[in-house]
Amino acid sequence: MEDFEKKVSIKDSMEIEQENSNCSKSNEILNLLRKFLEIQQRRAQAYSKLKTGFSEYMKSGGELAYQQLCSEITVEFNDCSKQVLEMESLFLNPDYCRVDLAELLRAIQTQEKQKLHLTATIQVLKKAGRPSERLVNHENCSFKKPMEHECVHLQEITEAAGTEEAEANAEYDNALKEAIRGVQDAVTAINEHLEEVRYEIAALETE
Repeated sequence: MEDFEKKVSIKDSMEIEQENSNCSKSNEILNLLRKFLEIQQRRAQAYSKLKTGFSEYMKSGGELAYQQLCSEITVEFNDCSKQVLEMESLFLNPDYCRVDLAELLRAIQTQEKQKLHLTATIQVLKKAGRPSERLVNHENCSFKKPMEHECVHLQEITEAAGTEEAEANAEYDNALKEAIRGVQDAVTAINEHLEEVRYEIAALETE
């Protein structure tokens, strides 16, 4: 009878330890997912700063301030990505064994990378402007009298030249629209994945 009671006691003790271990792991996963949402918030704030800074640059032309901002944003995004990669590694660890969550974070990372790349493309295109609206540089023109010069950019307006400009404008417009649409698609995909993260958090909180 004593042996039986000892075995039952040992079994109960092991079950309690297992439950405590599972509870601890659930809390750790919960904290990691909450931290991930905080990182996404940092990314959102960085994009907001970048958008504001770019708008100011387009108005004032402050190249130095804009380049400084881009450097700061790059450091911020790199730090966010580094932390998410560490989380991915933890979820793949046998102690957690949550491949599903690692893949979810990886999917968001991929879309974030695409979003950043296309955001940079949009800004480059907007900085350049439509071909027909770009400012002409007169460095190579010859000046014979003050305030007068022979402009090397003057050319006969022909149908061919007009067609070439229209094609260049169309190509620019298409590239800009494609980049904007790509960002919108990436944002939609990211938001869908974030809903999955929030669902997982809610499930863990009810355990």
